[in-house]
Amino acid sequence: MRPYAGHCSAPAGAQAHPAPVRLNGDSRSKLLSTISLAFDACGIRDGATLSFHHHLRNGDQVLNLVLAEAAARGLRDLTVAASSLFPVHEPLVTHLRSGVVTRLHTAYMSGPVADAVSRGVLATPVVMTTHGGRARAIESGELRIDVAFIAAPAADRCGNLNGVEGPAACGPLGYAMVDAQHAAHVVAITDHVVPYPACPIDIAQERVDFVVTVDSIGDAGGILSGTTRPTTDPVGLQIAANATRVIEASGLLDEDFSFQTGAGGISLAVADQLRSVMRRRSVQGSFAAGGVTGYLCDMLDEGLFRALFDVQCFDLRAVDSYRRDARHMAMSASLYANPHGKGAVVDQLGAMILGAAQVDLDFNVNVTTGSHGRILGGSGGHADTADGARLAIVTTTLTSRAGLKLVERVGCITTPGSTVDVVVTEAGVAVNPRREEMAQRLKAAGLPVCAMTQLQRLTGQGPTRQAPARDGRIAAVVQYRDGTVIDVVRVAK
Repeated sequence: MRPYAGHCSAPAGAQAHPAPVRLNGDSRSKLLSTISLAFDACGIRDGATLSFHHHLRNGDQVLNLVLAEAAARGLRDLTVAASSLFPVHEPLVTHLRSGVVTRLHTAYMSGPVADAVSRGVLATPVVMTTHGGRARAIESGELRIDVAFIAAPAADRCGNLNGVEGPAACGPLGYAMVDAQHAAHVVAITDHVVPYPACPIDIAQERVDFVVTVDSIGDAGGILSGTTRPTTDPVGLQIAANATRVIEASGLLDEDFSFQTGAGGISLAVADQLRSVMRRRSVQGSFAAGGVTGYLCDMLDEGLFRALFDVQCFDLRAVDSYRRDARHMAMSASLYANPHGKGAVVDQLGAMILGAAQVDLDFNVNVTTGSHGRILGGSGGHADTADGARLAIVTTTLTSRAGLKLVERVGCITTPGSTVDVVVTEAGVAVNPRREEMAQRLKAAGLPVCAMTQLQRLTGQGPTRQAPARDGRIAAVVQYRDGTVIDVVRVAK
């Protein structure tokens, strides 16, 4: 464990972990009829590390199918390295309690698994990374994967995979690409075998050892993220309008403009309002990126961006766009956000819209735990994009039904305040003191710029730090994108 010490740094002697050489006696057909045969073929034993990706998000069934086989075989002490975990993965809780799985490594978790971890179900703390940090750990050999299980919407007999065909079409397989390149064995699980060669190819046959056919890998409808519609709430619309004005006043809106936003209601409202601004100013930006929604695809279709970089689709409109438009390009999680690679897309971002569960007076952001102290998510690409973008904007209301969102000190630091530039609320806009030139720009544009302490006074409440009851044990270690430990989550009573 290395403590967080500021901006991203590479550890001494860091180097890439080479992809393993894998020998296959008969590469003309890699088809297997059951997951059990894949366990035999890969020699999975107690203590193995199995990886999974989350392109089907809350519709995924592959992780559940694989771990059911592991439990049936009586395997113990497995590590699950999943890019993200969702409520659909509730069966994993049983395996955590029984000892089939004793370690987790993930960038995000929600639902029953997150609740169980928060209550201390595991003796060994979960390692929570960023999306870019996970790619970095795999490529460096810090996280070594014995078998990567890839939920493949379409596959041919030799292991060429894509995400645009089949009943569970989900779009790019960006998170699985890194696992496929560096795991000791790679098993594709599919419910849709296509004639050789699959076309297009997201992951090529040279990376895949075996292809297992099952009845269903999951429900593509589960990839829908957030509301997938702009907010209609007046407060949310006001926040979105101010965030859009911040971008317009920033000086970034030109032919090199690049943009990323999430799939929440306020984020989509920012995209919708920015679309109108770009039309009015006749701006064509360079690219939009990230987990892609139909709103970004509409902006591509209208010529407001020249290209899209997509690591995963957040709705079915985005899946269709990726299927039909060559300008809508897949990117691996490493290309997206690996801080130790040869160039990450996040480092080319102009503006990024971020959400928050909590923000504190030092601009630190928490999207890992709620005010109750339990895990509700994780960084995903939050810390990666905040660090990379020229303008990182956090949009948040000052309060929610769960309590204050602007606090003296966040319960868990997910994204350090040094990488956050502007916080936009319904009561005003706070600019990081590090960005005085940005504060002057926004004031000149007539935006309601004020200090974070002023925002608290405007709510009528003073600074407060909510302190949930905890038993002292560490439930999760929170890593920054470079692998240093930025915080921990302790078990909630």
